[in-house]
Amino acid sequence: MKPREIVPGVQYVGAQDFDRRLFDALIPLPDGTSYNAYLVHGRDKTALIDTVEPAMLHVLQAHLKDVPRIDYLISNHTEQDHSGSIPWVLERYPGIELLSSEPAKPMLVDHLGLDAARIRTVADGEKLDLGGKTLRFIYTPWVHWPETMSTYLEEDKVLFSCDWFGSHIASTDLFVDGADCILAEAKRYYAEIMMPFRKIVQKNLEKIRALDIRLIAPSHGPVHRDPQSIIQAYRDWTDDMPHNTVVIPWVTMHGSTAIMVERLVNALSERGIAVFPFNMATADIGKLAMALVDAATLIVAAPTVHAGPHPMVLNAVILANALRPKVRFASIIGSYGWAGKMADVLKAAMPNLKVELLPPVICKGLPKPSDLEAIDKLADAVSAKHRELGLL
Repeated sequence: MKPREIVPGVQYVGAQDFDRRLFDALIPLPDGTSYNAYLVHGRDKTALIDTVEPAMLHVLQAHLKDVPRIDYLISNHTEQDHSGSIPWVLERYPGIELLSSEPAKPMLVDHLGLDAARIRTVADGEKLDLGGKTLRFIYTPWVHWPETMSTYLEEDKVLFSCDWFGSHIASTDLFVDGADCILAEAKRYYAEIMMPFRKIVQKNLEKIRALDIRLIAPSHGPVHRDPQSIIQAYRDWTDDMPHNTVVIPWVTMHGSTAIMVERLVNALSERGIAVFPFNMATADIGKLAMALVDAATLIVAAPTVHAGPHPMVLNAVILANALRPKVRFASIIGSYGWAGKMADVLKAAMPNLKVELLPPVICKGLPKPSDLEAIDKLADAVSAKHRELGLL
């Protein structure tokens, strides 16, 4: 296996994982993923930027089989899908110097059991001269761990961005030119990984604004040859203004909640609002997360199960609370058999969502005409709120 050239003197030595279907025991990977690592050759020195998931170490080993010397190993991020093969690299190249951000050093020790003496920290903005190839280290914390940094190759204008601007996709194509399909995968990745840190991502975008970037080489997914397309997408996704959309995670047991959801979807659509309903019995949580990126309103629809909400919908609310989307409004609809505190439990499950709660609509048994009228009034309230924001 031979390394593939990104630009002269820069080679791809990562691994494509076509078979992986779940990340962090939570995130679906319908298209697999990749663990990207890059070898940068200067006149005098050579640097390896990141490693691969330990399960794919054999691929990295094959790439480096004929590389007799590497002078520097740069760890942009401590998570094991990037750093997990560092111990092998340190053993393979005894004279190599491991570089990381200052916050990363103790994390590398804790997560990998490394000897702290093997790690040299670099400062934000510090440069490393390889001989005709100059690497600049840029602290970009919380994309998506606190220690993350990016590495910028000045002469070739390549930003090795680590996780941000990435996408979970395995492909034999190393490059992409702003294709909609990759932007969709990148949005899924942003939604699941970066959205909780939206405000900090905004700051990091400002930090790289002055860079002249020709290529963005992330740690997952293809290299962006049209970097401005993915940068602009990130600006849109992190922008404070939501879109004219409503997301409805829902489930039904005996049909009552389904009747209410259908009524609400139609009522909102008639009022010019885009609606994304997700039946949580079958929904892809990645697509739910993607829809939450832009949503102005979240409406949770659930039947009552033993006094509380249906667990599948409760899980969706817990996920939304963890992802912290920029939604402005929320409400709850649903049904119960005899009693319960379904709405109270759902409200308590979303403390991170800084939303205005619109009056819920909860019915006993099958929804009656008065309940359906209340659904229409909820649609009117959502429409009015969206109009106040200038979304309608």
